[in-house]
Amino acid sequence: MSLFPPHAFAPGQVLTTCKLGLGQMLSWGSAFYLPAILAGAMGESLGIPPSRIFAAFSLALLMMALTGPVAGRLIDRWGGRPLLMATNLLFALGLVLLSQVQTQGQLFAVWWLLGLAMGAGLYEAAFATSVRLYGKAARGSIVGITLFGGFASTLSWPLTTWLLHSWGWREACLVWAAVQLLVLLPLHASLPHAPARPLLDAAAIAPGLPAATAAPAVSLRGQWLSLVLLALTFAAVWFIGTSMMSHLPRLLMLSGATATAAVAAAALVGPAQVASRIADYAFLRHAHPLWSARIAVMAYPLAALLLALLGASGGWAYALAFGLGNGIMTVVIGTLPLAMFGAQGYGQRQGLLMVPARMTQASAPFLFGLALEQWQLGALWVLVLAASIAGTALWCLRAKSA
Repeated sequence: MSLFPPHAFAPGQVLTTCKLGLGQMLSWGSAFYLPAILAGAMGESLGIPPSRIFAAFSLALLMMALTGPVAGRLIDRWGGRPLLMATNLLFALGLVLLSQVQTQGQLFAVWWLLGLAMGAGLYEAAFATSVRLYGKAARGSIVGITLFGGFASTLSWPLTTWLLHSWGWREACLVWAAVQLLVLLPLHASLPHAPARPLLDAAAIAPGLPAATAAPAVSLRGQWLSLVLLALTFAAVWFIGTSMMSHLPRLLMLSGATATAAVAAAALVGPAQVASRIADYAFLRHAHPLWSARIAVMAYPLAALLLALLGASGGWAYALAFGLGNGIMTVVIGTLPLAMFGAQGYGQRQGLLMVPARMTQASAPFLFGLALEQWQLGALWVLVLAASIAGTALWCLRAKSA
């Protein structure tokens, strides 16, 4: 039995999914994952503490929250191709400017610009682009996009580290700017144009799609409680994910691991995310995504328990457990609202759902960094609390609401 049966995809959908996935892998690596590697060198060069770098990064995440609903509305109306191409230009401009900053004020201004690009060009935009093209049949595409995206940290952290040590942090930014212009801009230009006609349902676009994935469009007003619970879940999950993407190597070093061992263990997150997404699609694609979410959220406290019990030797186990849970939750953020509310207005709805998540995401680098300074490994309890909030909200949701 094929993992991705041909009847589950519309003509050209697999190629489009690969293009969007590659775009996400490189876009995440060229912006979101930079501070974890470059913050120290940037701070030393500019004469400011690394915490100021993360404060500027938090401003970028705040801009992501504000940009998301507008970007989603534009994709609902015009499709994602023109917007993704525009974000490639914004990413490139921001990275070139970042390579030239000399003052703290310039640093914050540039990260504000990069925040606009991230808000309109990362996962939610790619998911909305796919839904705009393929309607409810986009569930498989969302999984495929995240399979590529799961390798973003695995690719970007070692590559950015090599660029930093070989040339310097400013040159590393310029290399990533070139990737945006020379690789991603042509890639997104080759995406299909969105159809002018209204979205069709899953059965019309891809006959044979499982009935469990075909839910009618539901008004926002009629599902306010489900929307609130979803927003709360996504906010808690994004706090955990952003905390780890910003501080995972540091957290592992606090457990006693060497810097080399910490980076090596952190690099396991990407493959673990990809493995969990493949397993989820292979075994649970006919089930409601809510069940995937309920299972995945349990991985966060499990990861914390493993690190607390095993110490430095448990760094790899922590990274794997975190990656397994986070991999599925990233997919669920795209597929669960699609299953519950349908494809109509998906982009704008997704943007609104993610506003609280982006707010917590903006605060996560600073707040979790402060928790690490104050409590060291005791900061793991912050992650356990966030996971408990997400888990409670998920169990309050009902799969039959779809």
